[in-house]
Amino acid sequence: MNFGNRLQGKVQTVLGTIRPEELGPTLIHEHVLCDLTPAGEFVPEGGEKEITLENVWEIRHHWNKHPGNCRLDDAGTAVKELTRLKADGGGTVVDQTSRGMKRDPSGLRKVSEESGVHIVMGCGHYVEESWSREGGIGSSEAMAEAMISEFYEGAEGTGVCAGIIGEIGCSHPWTDSEKRVMDAAVKAQQGTGAAISVHPGRDPEAPFEIIRYIESRGGDPGRTIMGHLDRTLFEVEALTRLASTGCVLEWDFFGIESSYYPFQDIDLPNDGMRLRLIRALMDRGFSDRMLISQDICTKTRLVTYGGHGYGHIFRNIVPLMSRRGFRDPEIRTLLWDNPRRLLTLV
Repeated sequence: MNFGNRLQGKVQTVLGTIRPEELGPTLIHEHVLCDLTPAGEFVPEGGEKEITLENVWEIRHHWNKHPGNCRLDDAGTAVKELTRLKADGGGTVVDQTSRGMKRDPSGLRKVSEESGVHIVMGCGHYVEESWSREGGIGSSEAMAEAMISEFYEGAEGTGVCAGIIGEIGCSHPWTDSEKRVMDAAVKAQQGTGAAISVHPGRDPEAPFEIIRYIESRGGDPGRTIMGHLDRTLFEVEALTRLASTGCVLEWDFFGIESSYYPFQDIDLPNDGMRLRLIRALMDRGFSDRMLISQDICTKTRLVTYGGHGYGHIFRNIVPLMSRRGFRDPEIRTLLWDNPRRLLTLV
């Protein structure tokens, strides 16, 4: 499959290609339309509940136990939320909804048109537990061809094209099928020049295992984003070790201020603690290998349902960074320059 290089130097959004400088401030890891209702041992308890002032804290705290909270399927609500983001200063959202999360390409196109916010759509497969309910997978070659086709021809017959590979899901332990998906993602990277965004397994060694695997398949660490470090690595030395592999480090739980994490016995950092880690990595010379985002995938994090909304980083975190000594060029690197480089197809 050879589509030439007509995308080189451009960014692919759900409304077509744009120049990289048109992106503006970018949230690199979010979900606009998705269904992340957990499966397996995390099956929600009870029926779906209306979110009210009386229960919103409890639903937000135990977000995985409430049917409907992990389902963002109302395009009208998404338009309102992204319109608020634009008013707060945001320009682009990367929707990292891949197979297993009920991606909605046509819905994303509608939301982008009506909100005026650029949306970059992901492709590929999430963790096996999610997509195995929808059927199996093919060979790595077939999956790679399908991903590449989504960049050039569009997804699911909609004509809406992908602009990033991800999020590619890895469990812990990492399954053979998930490794086959990652192998396909590397082939798709080679065929498109796109970045790969990784959902690593919930183990401190998982990011290192994954980046070694990607390198062994000929992938580019410098265009590989290791997400969810907020729940995976907590020490500066471990983060420095990961940054030294050449991959890009992503803190994408901004706005989650509860230490409680339902999937693992850890204490999540708050936003201030995240900034301290980022500051330490910047001081070690890794400014060009870091990203921040919020990974919004539940109703209770939307303004409509009492949450902080997509604009939290721009309303609250950027001013906090300024108060804590981050210089304007450093903030721009995190929210403008690094996302622009990674979303530009090479």
